[in-house]
Amino acid sequence: MNVSAEITLMPLNNDYKKIIKDFILSLRNTDFDILENPLSTQIYGDFEPVMDMLTKKIMVIFSKSDGIMINLKVVKGNRINYKADF
Repeated sequence: MNVSAEITLMPLNNDYKKIIKDFILSLRNTDFDILENPLSTQIYGDFEPVMDMLTKKIMVIFSKSDGIMINLKVVKGNRINYKADF
């Protein structure tokens, strides 16, 4: 089952720029389709591998730093080609 996940990382500390940059670079170093924008990163792929990867990446960042807040949205289906038609 394909999913589209959107993740926003919000470090609540002074080193937030490095934390965000390192997290995005780690997501880029995967085999998933990734789209980035200034507010979030979208990941597209099969449900179990996407969620397994996100769980591992989140565990790593939680172990490295305190005050990390993450907003994660997951929708069933690959929405990478979605274009608003209204």
